[in-house]
Amino acid sequence: MARYSSGGTAAGAGTTVRPIVGLLSTATETPLLREIQLWNTTAFACTYRLVQFTGGTAGTGLAERKHRRNAPASVATAFHMWTADVTTVDEDTGYRIVVGAGAGNAGILTFGGEGLEGELGATKGLGLVPVGTGQICEFVIAWDL
Repeated sequence: MARYSSGGTAAGAGTTVRPIVGLLSTATETPLLREIQLWNTTAFACTYRLVQFTGGTAGTGLAERKHRRNAPASVATAFHMWTADVTTVDEDTGYRIVVGAGAGNAGILTFGGEGLEGELGATKGLGLVPVGTGQICEFVIAWDL
């Protein structure tokens, strides 16, 4: 199993149907989400929830870093800031990140030894959407394949 990670600055605050960052599966492969880190860049607190979703239009693809240099390229792809609403939020995973007011406040989700597996499907993904008003945040996402 190989591990991959990506990070960046969210291109927007997101909405309940537009993730600020998401990890897409393929028709034949599902990623195992291992960790999400989120840092506030504003003076206002925010809360994000992790959801399983279908569809929408993903924003910019993120370059992944292979943790094992000779691992194959990741077939699951991380994107940030969806530009069109997801078709459905299929499932609320129950995970939340609450980030305090002020730049540099952070929250980290980890998913234990087994990870959190996404669903099969080219338009299926796991992503962070705001609860209430989101903020511009920095993020890191790590997964295994």
